[in-house]
Amino acid sequence: MHFIAVLPPGLEEEGCKELDELGAKRIVPMRRSVAFESDLACFYRLHLQARLPFRLLRQVARFQCHDPKDLYRGVREAFDWELWLHPSLTFRVDVSGTSACLPHSHYSALQVKNALIDLQREIWGIRSNINLEQPDLCLHLHLSDNEGVLSLDGSATSLHRRGYRSAMGSAPLKENLAAGLIRLSGWNGLSPLIDPVCGSGTLLIEAVSLIKGRPVNFNRHFTFENWLDFDPILWQKEKDKVNERPSLNFVNPYIIGCEEDPNVAEQARFNIRSAGLQNYIKIKNINFKNLIFPKEIGTIVCNPPYGKRVGFDKDLSLLYGQLGDCFKEKASGWDLWILSGNPTLTKSLRMKANKKIPISNGGIDCRWLNYSIN
Repeated sequence: MHFIAVLPPGLEEEGCKELDELGAKRIVPMRRSVAFESDLACFYRLHLQARLPFRLLRQVARFQCHDPKDLYRGVREAFDWELWLHPSLTFRVDVSGTSACLPHSHYSALQVKNALIDLQREIWGIRSNINLEQPDLCLHLHLSDNEGVLSLDGSATSLHRRGYRSAMGSAPLKENLAAGLIRLSGWNGLSPLIDPVCGSGTLLIEAVSLIKGRPVNFNRHFTFENWLDFDPILWQKEKDKVNERPSLNFVNPYIIGCEEDPNVAEQARFNIRSAGLQNYIKIKNINFKNLIFPKEIGTIVCNPPYGKRVGFDKDLSLLYGQLGDCFKEKASGWDLWILSGNPTLTKSLRMKANKKIPISNGGIDCRWLNYSIN
């Protein structure tokens, strides 16, 4: 079967690696997504273990779409809806992309909905209800170059929502993006990891979850469980494999986050407890300048404010300068990774980057910058 993994922009290559590790085949990177093939077992496995995708979409039809009539007809003929969408099931339609004839996603979604409910009325005389929050079936239409691709979404909500983060800071980093940044850093859990401005603790939580191999969505209900070909025995086998996997003997006393604001520090601790990682991550309610770095050389990861969404009233250049001074004084030999959405501010570090990886963070053009601290 053909699938699409929707990813944060900049993580396409890393997404390919993760899909390959979990058993996907014929993997092809695209813009903001990766195309691949898999069987149902692998598809189920990805929902339990893949950390980078926003969504996993199963393609069911591809058709020419030059005007609204093409879209209406293409959707009706795309699938055996009589078997897959009984009126007792609710559904939702999401649309991405545009074409010259269909520039408005809301209108395109309406055309898909009309095609399906008209077909239902012809067959049964009744129609499904639309459920935007928890639909039984979630459809996704992607439009580009006068072509429509219709898919089934395996989950009605974004996979980046792990469920541990009910407490968030002012400009939270999405969990799947944080997981991708940790993968790009190459941190393997064997050395200290410090986030000097940790906010709600997402980078540290995703780092430890990655090393421990924790499933990301174990107790979640997915819309693919409502699909006609859902195999509950196969699904349970994949869940059992996760349960039976031996827990890694992970011991690292130096996974530390610093947060000066006591309320935000407590948010981070709450999130860490919710993730079940309170024995692995320590949050210190101090300014990073007061942190005593361990003697063992490790990795620093951080996502300081860029001045785009928070920090308007602060002298952020001073903050970045203090970060640079602190690292050079206390963390010589360490590896530094910093997510920057403002190149003017990172100049205040007074350090030269080894790597500059383009990343989009909530629509902000960023760079995941790597420095060797001397």
